[in-house]
Amino acid sequence: MWCKILSVSLLIAQHSISVTAAPTSSISPQPPVQYTNSNPNNVLWKPYSNITPQPIRDGLGASVLGPQNVPMELQNADLLASPTTDNGNVENFKWPMSASHTKLKNGGWTRQQNVGAMPIAEDLAGVNMRLEAGSIRELHWHTAAEWGYVLKGDMRISTITPEGQVWVGDVSEGDIWYFPAGNPHSLQAKDTYPEGSEFLLIFDKGTFSEDSTFQLTDWLAHVPKSVVAKNFGLPNDLRAFDHIPANELYIFPGTPPPQDVNDDMVVPNDTPNPYTFQFSKVKPEQKQAGTVKIVDSRSFNVSTTIAAAEVELEVGGLRELHWHPTQPEWTFFLSGQARITLFASQSNAATYDFLPGDVAYIPPSFGHYIENIGDTPLKFVEVLKSDLFQDISLSQWLALTPPELIKAHLGFSDETISHLSRKKLTLVK
Repeated sequence: MWCKILSVSLLIAQHSISVTAAPTSSISPQPPVQYTNSNPNNVLWKPYSNITPQPIRDGLGASVLGPQNVPMELQNADLLASPTTDNGNVENFKWPMSASHTKLKNGGWTRQQNVGAMPIAEDLAGVNMRLEAGSIRELHWHTAAEWGYVLKGDMRISTITPEGQVWVGDVSEGDIWYFPAGNPHSLQAKDTYPEGSEFLLIFDKGTFSEDSTFQLTDWLAHVPKSVVAKNFGLPNDLRAFDHIPANELYIFPGTPPPQDVNDDMVVPNDTPNPYTFQFSKVKPEQKQAGTVKIVDSRSFNVSTTIAAAEVELEVGGLRELHWHPTQPEWTFFLSGQARITLFASQSNAATYDFLPGDVAYIPPSFGHYIENIGDTPLKFVEVLKSDLFQDISLSQWLALTPPELIKAHLGFSDETISHLSRKKLTLVK
């Protein structure tokens, strides 16, 4: 009797199991793991907040009892009170140009960021330079390619190729130029803007230093005068070379160039492609939360190692979660206030805040976003070491992946999956 009762009970239990399991067998169940919490981890204060910031978030941390650099900590809320999602060790990926040593010259100044300032920035370096009207960055060349972006004013640039072809051109605010490694060139501020010009230079080597460029005056000062005279066809007239400076000029005052670039040409431009590009006149592409302009070798043919995007992001907008497959990113913030979390794999993540004049460096394939956390539009230049501007959108990737895989990984409902965009959005609200 007891055997019969037990058999019936087992059959009922088996039937019950099969009934309850059936509804979930048609979807991919998630593994039994702990889920993330619902803490939004917002920024806790702004640079202009009228507070004394403290390293306290969600019951963690404690107040500072010792001395504080309050202005610095107000500017770096996510360093002092980091989101609970930050974890592990991520190298510093922020550098303020205002923290760089500034070299003052007669007619301008220069400051730089390279691996010496930010060791994570192995593949790209940047220089911020200023020239008064008419001032010249002397004729020189270097072992890295140079990509320039005008922040303010108007400039004239010149270069020649190894084949002896020449390009002389003008650039204005928002325009760019490119010089391949080794090609000699010059930069001069025009006087159309009374204050002259300020600009960015980005180099495709993280070890690049403005202090190690090959300067025209420096070279000739260290060549025997007889050799210099013979080289220029005046072997019997050493006095013709009496005014070669004993030391490099680097930046020095000069006569503003003529307004018409054609009046400054020794011969007409004859390079196959221009070395300047009127990026300022490119029509921005409207996105959900702002605008984007892209320039790379498809539109600016000579720029074979640098590609870039100029981005303007609305208040509250997000440069969506993405990564660049093989390209390092060097981003310079022009206006507004930004937040970036860098994901470096193996649970390593860190969040930093950025203000105008700050540089962010993102190694290849590191996941990240750029969020506008200020009260005004955020504008930045996103530079990649690449001939093409490429990125991979997280949302697009998930939208184009079999839905059952997404449910198995993230537990998304069909409704949530329906909101994923199959088209790359770039800037989202």
